Amino acid sequence: MNLMPTLQRALTDVLYETKDEALRLIVGGGYGIYLKREYVRDNGIRTLLREWPEAQSTNDLDLFLPPELLVDSARLKPLGSALQRLGYKVIRGAEKFQFAKLGPDGGQAGSLKIDLLTGPRSSFAGTSARVDERRVRPRPSVDVHAHPVDEALTLEEGLLPLTLHGVTSGGIAHDATVYVPHPLTFTMMKLFAFRDRLNDESKDFARYHALDIYTVLATTTEKEWDEALELSETYHAAPVVIEAAQVVKDHFAGQDSLGMLRLRESPYARPELQLGEFLDALQELLLS
Repeated sequence: MNLMPTLQRALTDVLYETKDEALRLIVGGGYGIYLKREYVRDNGIRTLLREWPEAQSTNDLDLFLPPELLVDSARLKPLGSALQRLGYKVIRGAEKFQFAKLGPDGGQAGSLKIDLLTGPRSSFAGTSARVDERRVRPRPSVDVHAHPVDEALTLEEGLLPLTLHGVTSGGIAHDATVYVPHPLTFTMMKLFAFRDRLNDESKDFARYHALDIYTVLATTTEKEWDEALELSETYHAAPVVIEAAQVVKDHFAGQDSLGMLRLRESPYARPELQLGEFLDALQELLLS
């Protein structure tokens, strides 16, 4: 089942409900990769690789909140109110940063999940926010937290603004600007996700993430590629960049590496994929 139209409607609902707020939402995860893919395709922009996998389906929206919102919690409160009005409920154990909404028939079919995330914990040094490895809590407290993603070191660098032309669940046409992370940011996050789930059967042994890494690099524009190399050089000594490079060494060293095996096993993979060029690019980005 292709849930991308459903996700677009869900995101449009959130954007419409918060249209009077300056939230600057960053869309990550599989849907963010999909939005970037559609943008370069629709505009005929030349990308790093010409062969792309089939688009993968997802029922998750990963919404990254700029650290500025979590520092100024008054600006964040309308988002929590909007999610409540839209029928989202907190997920037990991840209260205030994971929300779910059952499908139209009240079951799991067509259900949606929203994860609220933010940049690395270091972004909040010297601020009033309370931070641990699981969540960032704004002060004063509101009904919204965010999960910090330390590997999103470059979250606010090279953001791509996209205009989302959507229709709300109530049938109201609404256009709004969202942002997607830079390809380097996406690559870093997906490398960590692959490493953390490669032995997890319930997560399809990270095949999804392996293919996402390919898609991120495949849909990188020439300008973004130059920027990615510069950013990688700028942050090469950062611990998370060194750690990401180790993931490449361990799992994407060659065609017989586990990461490449997982990639080829994905039902969304195609024989035409440029796997050699992909490996060369990934290694140049993080191992050069």
